[in-house]
Amino acid sequence: MVTDNPRAVDNSSIQTKDHLNRVVFYVSALIILIFSLTTIFFNDFANQVLNTVLAWVSSTFSWYYLLAATLYLIFVIFIACSRYGDIKLGPKHSKPEFSLLSWSAMLFAAGIGTDLMFFSVAEPLSHYMNPPVGEGQTFEAARQSMVWTLFHYGLTGWGMYALVGMALGYFSYRYNLPLTIRSALYPIFGKRIDGAIGHSVDTAAVIGTIFGIATTCGIAVVQLNYGLHVLFDLPENLWVQTILILVAVIVTIISVTTGVNKGIRILSEVNVYVAIGLMLFVLALGNTEFLLNALVQNFGDYITRFPSLALESFAFEQPKDWMNSWTIFFWAWWVAWSPFVGLFLARISRGRTIREFVCGTLIIPLLFTMTWLSIFGSSALYSVIFEGNTTLAETVLVNPAHGFYDLLAQYPGFSFIAGVATITGLLFYVTSADSGALVLGNFTTKFSSIDNDAPRWLRVFWAVAIGVLTLAMLMANGITALQNATVIMGLPFSFVMLLVMVGLYKSLRLEDYRKASRSLNAAPVVGNVDILNWKQRLSRVMQHPGTTETLKMLNEICYPAVNTVADELIKQGMQIDVTTTPLDESEVLYHLDLTIHLEDDHNFVYQIWPVRYTAPQFSERGKSGKRFYYRLETFLYEGSQDNDLAGYTKEQVINDILDKYERHMSFLHMNRIQPGNRPLFPDSYD
Repeated sequence: MVTDNPRAVDNSSIQTKDHLNRVVFYVSALIILIFSLTTIFFNDFANQVLNTVLAWVSSTFSWYYLLAATLYLIFVIFIACSRYGDIKLGPKHSKPEFSLLSWSAMLFAAGIGTDLMFFSVAEPLSHYMNPPVGEGQTFEAARQSMVWTLFHYGLTGWGMYALVGMALGYFSYRYNLPLTIRSALYPIFGKRIDGAIGHSVDTAAVIGTIFGIATTCGIAVVQLNYGLHVLFDLPENLWVQTILILVAVIVTIISVTTGVNKGIRILSEVNVYVAIGLMLFVLALGNTEFLLNALVQNFGDYITRFPSLALESFAFEQPKDWMNSWTIFFWAWWVAWSPFVGLFLARISRGRTIREFVCGTLIIPLLFTMTWLSIFGSSALYSVIFEGNTTLAETVLVNPAHGFYDLLAQYPGFSFIAGVATITGLLFYVTSADSGALVLGNFTTKFSSIDNDAPRWLRVFWAVAIGVLTLAMLMANGITALQNATVIMGLPFSFVMLLVMVGLYKSLRLEDYRKASRSLNAAPVVGNVDILNWKQRLSRVMQHPGTTETLKMLNEICYPAVNTVADELIKQGMQIDVTTTPLDESEVLYHLDLTIHLEDDHNFVYQIWPVRYTAPQFSERGKSGKRFYYRLETFLYEGSQDNDLAGYTKEQVINDILDKYERHMSFLHMNRIQPGNRPLFPDSYD
């Protein structure tokens, strides 16, 4: 469709409103509702079913969980180290939204959760007392206990986050596709992801995510209950835990409805500072020399023993209960959280290269989590081994939720520090739940823009759903039921993640074809219409046009050139859109878009944008005190072409369009002739 008025805005450029993804929302909500109600009203039956299914999953897929988790990590490291590592999560001209320091801080915050409080003491002591193999309560058992703890929170899990975040960031910000998991599968299934395949994938992501979050929240509630028991002598029972969940849901609703930049950001920042304070408190008042020595040794042990642990399935020893409770549970838990954290990591990493993203995700939060676990875990082991506090270890074996508070009880000012820990635990719950509610809302919404967030009512619904599911699992069999459900519910999405790897790799290969197509020479230009004499070239280089000159260039040169190309293509039966959109409400300038629809293939999009820059002091505009000038830059689907049309003639603009179009056709041809490849990407899909 071609418009006559260069300032007219075609209807095709008007964005549709956000709306609910009804299939994904209703199916996932119904599954969660049925599961929650069944668990609440039929505790024994639900627990029996969970145990039965868990036994089947464990006997059938324990090897698979180990292999898949390792493959995820190998894949992200391979991509980061390959030539694809230079590709940006977004158009090639995009710049990071956050500074390196701010970005690092947010990656750091993503690595903090209530499970770190719970397992930082419970896991090392459990492995020390009852290791998977070998004799317990020895120095070697203590050393191994820290290695297993760091392994469960180490590179393997963060590799899962990096995989999902990398895929979401690449497909959404580089190709403007929906910020959902199904987008990553387009290279495999094409437009079939609009139907049952896409709905199934997104539903699996929602189900896995909410069970992963519910597990974290359930652990937080049990630990908070004990904290209140220590501080105020409140009983440890389901009624108190129900009240805690209710309070947490109310705070979560307040937080999630105030937006990302207010509630979620503020609570996350407070969380980080308090967590660091707790860690430094234990480091300073404990045996500092021992803790620092242990920190260095634990890091060394983890690095050297990681290769042998990655695929350790205990085929001969077969400690099945230990594997189900620890390694298999943790890998399923990481899988369940990967859509949630992956989306968050993608949202804050737009404009960064894949290599930057992977290195940051694997290193920055990992350093904090390993430091936290080493300090608290080594403190607990020191208390048991060197101070003879065997009661602490025995308590953890019976009730792991008591471990963190019982460790803090050995330090001065326990009432104060326990109060701080309790507030921290509540904040951990809220920051997990509010971020989770936001992400679940986004996964069940079809957006007109990838920068939008789900409506408030939907965020509130998911906040309540998380609370109800947490309560249901606690009623079934407490933390054990939460762990069992996570292992089961994380399984479907683990298969999806393998497909994400395939889809992402197929898409990254397109970058090779795109790069090759740019190196091809365009068809020769007849006459001298593409040649400027040296005076014209010099005049153009020295030109720094303002608003008036830029608007004139758009109206009298660029728009007629685009329309001329569009009219000719329409005569040849092509579907064409030419649209103009004001830069903003107060701006007379506009950007001009030419879209050539190629049916199921990757549409050709050619845009001309007036981009404002500060005028240099040596220019006429700079000398006259005018601050800005404009470049008429061209953009294709993959981003800026780093050129300026200012000073071009109509024929030269036409030739620039045809040059880019011919290279686009070469790119599609290179992709098309590859065995098994399918066209990428359509302009949009629902």
